[in-house]
Amino acid sequence: MADRLFDNLLADAKEFFREKFGCEPTVFAAAPGRVNLIGEHTDYNGGYVFPMAIERYTIIAATPTDSDKTTIWTKDCGNKMVPTVAGDFTLSADVAPKDSPDWASYVQGTISCCLRKGATLKSGFNAAIVSNVPLGGGLSSSASLEVSVATLIEELSGHKFEGSEKPLLCVDAEHEYAKMPCGIMDQFISALGQKDCAMLLDCKSEKPEMVPMSDPTVSVLITNSNVKHELTGSEYPERRAACKAVAEALGRKLLREVSMDELLASKDKILAMKNGEIVGETLFKRARHAVGEDVRTLKMKDALVAGDWATVGEQMYASHESLRDDYEVSCKEIDELVEIARSIGPDGGVIGSRITGGGFGGCTVTLVRTDKADEIAKKIAQEYKARVGKDATIFVTRPAQGARVL
Repeated sequence: MADRLFDNLLADAKEFFREKFGCEPTVFAAAPGRVNLIGEHTDYNGGYVFPMAIERYTIIAATPTDSDKTTIWTKDCGNKMVPTVAGDFTLSADVAPKDSPDWASYVQGTISCCLRKGATLKSGFNAAIVSNVPLGGGLSSSASLEVSVATLIEELSGHKFEGSEKPLLCVDAEHEYAKMPCGIMDQFISALGQKDCAMLLDCKSEKPEMVPMSDPTVSVLITNSNVKHELTGSEYPERRAACKAVAEALGRKLLREVSMDELLASKDKILAMKNGEIVGETLFKRARHAVGEDVRTLKMKDALVAGDWATVGEQMYASHESLRDDYEVSCKEIDELVEIARSIGPDGGVIGSRITGGGFGGCTVTLVRTDKADEIAKKIAQEYKARVGKDATIFVTRPAQGARVL
């Protein structure tokens, strides 16, 4: 199934390129989206995350030209074809970011950051971008786009970025050109992910560890609630500020450096604090999530390696409850999806389930027994529709290969 999806997407990229440029593409680059198994809102606290690449990709078909013009078409933005006229993409390291970023900002930013890091292009190129990474579901369509562009530039320039260079330049592109202060997880797993492996990423040292996840009897079910609640824009900055305030109050730069014992011993001190409009009780809850999530992430990694699926499930549900109650980034629809999965339980093939991504809607990630995946997906979809009145979009994936030239 996954191979067929990929082959169909590649065929779509070739056809789209021929339609727009009237010739055959000669270079192809692909990069996947991702799902985070556990370790949410820990990246900016210097903590641990545990993502895996998914079998959904952005593919770019391209060919060099005899001029310095670079024209790129895409139809991965809201399912609308967005033409880019010649000159919209400039092969320079010094292009100024737009005041109002759009999809092209991710592309231009990545090109410019690649050139800053040593890549040199002898000519312009034509390209067509297609993607089957769901948009707006927290599966990192933006990192998939950035990393696919960087991989294309590697191939066109002959310059190979080593180690963490490629994901980190993509992070720079998103910060500077898309003006999104993301962490490093999405770009690392999209660029460096390996088939049948998850990645334990230490966001303080920026060192990834590939963790085998090769048991064919276990698969990952991603359920898009198709809900994204309107936010004021203050939710994430407030949570980040709360974590920073507690860390500084305890004499640390990052909450990653605070143990749970130390946090609990300092509870009265934190409860007496106030950071802007954030009261002490909320500060303590936010910190308790971040510190506890690191513990849960490491426990789940060890349990997964040992094949201790009961403990894996326990950590996933505990993570969701912490994100719901302490970090308060879940919502009714997501909670319903997790409870439906929990009600199916181990006897029905469900190992564990939790919210994944930034929160306030988006997706859940559920580990399931492969032979019952389709049955579980149908049950979740039917029950979600009955409880919430909305359709969920569900697909099954295995840990996928990271970015590559085809």
